[in-house]
Amino acid sequence: MTACVFCSIAAGHTPAEIVREWPDALAIRPRSGGVNAGHLLVLPRTHVQDAGDNLEVTAAVMRRAAELLAEHPAANLITSKGAEATQTVYHLHVHVVPRQADDGLPLPWTPQHAARNGA
Repeated sequence: MTACVFCSIAAGHTPAEIVREWPDALAIRPRSGGVNAGHLLVLPRTHVQDAGDNLEVTAAVMRRAAELLAEHPAANLITSKGAEATQTVYHLHVHVVPRQADDGLPLPWTPQHAARNGA
């Protein structure tokens, strides 16, 4: 396997801002800062390429993401599988993105996205 940044973070070899830890997963802040202040990534401690690769690990990660999701009145839970679905890091990770009314954060299929892109 080629070097995996999320495996390296989970092993403690690469620094990350860890927000929550469980025996099977951890939640980190995206290096870029994310799309808003509450944006987190939940990833398994074991290498799994995407949400379709290992259903048991995916279920555990989704359970951990749901714990974080429950702390917000509104949020998106997002993961991708494959380049065509915008996956860029091939280690399962779930984005937890808190939302607020009129936060201006578009998703690719929302009217805000179309308006932002002049469609």
